[in-house]
Parts: sequence; structure tokens; C-alpha cells
Amino acid sequence: MRIALALEYDGNHFCGWQTQPERCGVQNCLELALSSMAGHEIEVVAAGRTDTGVHALCQVVHFDTQTDRPLSAWVRGINANLPIFVRVIWAHVVPDDFHARFSARRRDYQFILYNASVAPAVMASKASWFHLPLDVEKMAEAAKFLVGEHDFSAFRASECQAKSPIRTLHQVEVIKHGDCIVFNFSGNAFLHHQVRNMVGALVYVGKGNFEPNYIQFLLQTRDRTKSPPTFSPDGLYLTGVGYEDSWGLPPTRRYIQFFTSKDN
Repeated sequence: MRIALALEYDGNHFCGWQTQPERCGVQNCLELALSSMAGHEIEVVAAGRTDTGVHALCQVVHFDTQTDRPLSAWVRGINANLPIFVRVIWAHVVPDDFHARFSARRRDYQFILYNASVAPAVMASKASWFHLPLDVEKMAEAAKFLVGEHDFSAFRASECQAKSPIRTLHQVEVIKHGDCIVFNFSGNAFLHHQVRNMVGALVYVGKGNFEPNYIQFLLQTRDRTKSPPTFSPDGLYLTGVGYEDSWGLPPTRRYIQFFTSKDN
């Protein structure tokens, strides 16, 4: 039997998603809880890896087991064996040919940037921070160059192991909410550090170093050395994974919500 899970976790407590010899990955933590409940060793496959410090609101994984339990028991039982900064949101039985990674058609990320003269205290590690005023309209204009199928070599980490730098971004938004700037990215897949590198380039546009067509220039150069430094992982969230409706999964996207008064 194959079961899919949706997870939420605080990335500050882990060395990334992937299992590590030091057993500090989210995968290590989840597999330990699952194996304890199932009564046999379990390995999980995730829709995508997240780096150290990167959070998830809806990471999707699958695993195989012969242990038959109600789905509600899987959720409660696993959560009872997990630390408080990891939670299973739902469990769902899926066909044997479902694959959390290869069946995914879309990944969604949000990046939260606190833009004020003083760094946040309450939101420390939950949002990145930039102290100089940023021109959100120019950043939004620049972000339009990222939409579509491109060679994203200029936004790719040197240690990236992907076979191809070609990716398709369906949507890129830059939206201001009070002192926060929210970046929404949706694409078929992402390269290592791609989101953080795109945010870094957009911030350079926002602070006035370059005009919006700077992003187009970087795409054309396909040269990472000509791009700004990689931005902090603080404030980066995997918010969803898109699958065909035919799999019948519960909701696989959960976005950060901002609440403002009607007068704003």
C-alpha cells in the first residue's frame, strides 16, 4: 500500500530535507516516526528537497507499507512521534504508480522579505530582512522577465546537480503587505538556490542598482558569476506541490496569509 502525506515544518530546526549521516534532516525525523508506528523500516520520497533554514507549509511525500491503519490514525500517530516543529497535515492512500516527485507538475514557493530600517524580532528567521527602501513596482516589472521557459544558469548554485538548467516559471509576483514584500514563485521545478538567487537579483533592482531589464540581461548571460549574491534562506517557504486532479489528493497548497484592516 502506498500512502501520501502532506507536511508542514520549521526549517530552522533541520539541516535541510534530505537525510544526513548526522540524522539532522527532516527526512530522518519523519522516517523514524513512521517506522516506529508501522513496525518496520520506512523510507519516504519527497516532492522536492529544501535547504537548511527553508520552511514548508505543504511538502508532499509518499511511502510504502503493509501496515493497515485508518488514515486519521496515521496522522495522529505520526504527529505523536514527531517534534512540535514538524506536523503531518493529512494522509491519503494513492495508487502504486503515484510518485511524490515525478508525478508533480508544479511547485510553489513564497519568500517573505521584511523591508524596514530595523530588523524584525518576532519574525526573525521566519522572514528575511533588508534595511534600505525598495521600489516594489520596479521589482514587479523586473519579475515579469522571469516568467516562461528559460535557461536559469545565472540563478543556479554552483553545486546544483540538475541535468538541465531549463525551467518554466508559470507565475512570479512581487506584492507589498505593510512592511513586508512577498515574492510568489510557481514553476514546473526549481534549481538549487534558484528562488533565493532570483530574490537577490530583484532586490538589486529594487534598491536602484539596476533597471528592470537587468533580469533579462542575466538570463541572456547564463552566467552565475554576473548575478548578485544568494539571498538568505530566512523567509523562504515551500507552499505547495501541484498534481493532476485524477490522483484525488486533498489540497496540496497552503499560502501565507496577511491580514490588513479595511482602511489599508
